[in-house]
Amino acid sequence: MPTPVLQRTIPGRMSTATSETIWDKSRLANPHAQPDKARRVQAMFDAIAPTYERVNRLLSAGRDAYWRREAVRMANIIPADRVLDLACGTGDFTRAFAKAGPALVVGSDFSAGMLRLAASRDTAGARWCQSDAHHLPFDDQSFTIVSCAFGARNFQDLPGALCEIQRVLRPGGRAVILEFWMPRSGVLAGLYRFYFRRVLPRMAAMISRDRSGAYNYLPRSVETFIDEARMKQRFEAAGLHLSAQRSFSFGIVTVMIARKSGKQALQ
Repeated sequence: MPTPVLQRTIPGRMSTATSETIWDKSRLANPHAQPDKARRVQAMFDAIAPTYERVNRLLSAGRDAYWRREAVRMANIIPADRVLDLACGTGDFTRAFAKAGPALVVGSDFSAGMLRLAASRDTAGARWCQSDAHHLPFDDQSFTIVSCAFGARNFQDLPGALCEIQRVLRPGGRAVILEFWMPRSGVLAGLYRFYFRRVLPRMAAMISRDRSGAYNYLPRSVETFIDEARMKQRFEAAGLHLSAQRSFSFGIVTVMIARKSGKQALQ
């Protein structure tokens, strides 16, 4: 039987799939500056949930699964680990962690549409929780790992979310962040920018039949997001210290692992 959703913790912010344009040209100028970014991101993911995984596989040529597997490998999972996977979407990263054999894996997302799909699958050892990464419904020091794949740039308040990650991590625990970044230079970088800006949004919208603007938001949210150096500064400000970093696919994706100070005491 599929594992049930643990709880719903965002009253009054539920949204359903929509055919309206959530991200129009004016808002895409700087999506991170929108005061209602969180509401728009939530509605966007509810809208694209049914086709989300299929679009990801096709447009990344299956590399997205490889990036997640490598991030899990870098996390060095041990049987006593307790993992919280934030912005889990349909559960790909959560399932990858579950396969590594930790004591507990919780997948959390604030999109009801995404989470329903995640929880509908039989994932041994995983639980599911609808919650907001800025206000997590977990006690201090509840987890040894907090992960997030391609979700950090979607947070309304990145510093606040990182502080929440630090709060729920045990001393010595690690944050595992997998995120898109723009390649810096070279011919391949130019080709990727053309694909990312011109080809990907049109192909994705055609495959998913999306009208929300989700796949116009994707490249703009990456282009206008902070770089890796500033991300490291955000970690430090939240009490997390970068301990490992690795880029994949010519720099379009990076795994960053940051630790909370202190000696980890596993139970």
